[in-house]
Amino acid sequence: EGRLVESGGGMVQAGGSLRLSCAASGFAFDDFAIGWFRQAPGKEREGILCISSSGDTTYYADSVKGRFTLSIDSADNTVYLQMNNLKPEDTAVYYCAADPPWRLLLRTLCDDMDYWGKGTLVTVSS
Repeated sequence: EGRLVESGGGMVQAGGSLRLSCAASGFAFDDFAIGWFRQAPGKEREGILCISSSGDTTYYADSVKGRFTLSIDSADNTVYLQMNNLKPEDTAVYYCAADPPWRLLLRTLCDDMDYWGKGTLVTVSS
């Protein structure tokens, strides 16, 4: 059974940066679609940055384009979310997720995924 564990959340001032990590066990990130999602207080969860298993398809939410990037360390089976120029509206619980490649036959990338971490809180103060 796959397991994902996020880390790196915390409090930062507006304009600052954070890097979130997501370590996987039980499967290899290289074989799965990967996504970062977030849920702000009182709001629904949203997909913000996802990449297909082949790397051919990438989705960025408009709210994070130009500020957030995803990278993968295959040797450590860890995914990172680099967040720059953070804004108070980025405050949320951030989740790492993964999806087997065949799921893209049934749903749109970044709509939902099969495997989820428990999340890490990011708070951006103004």
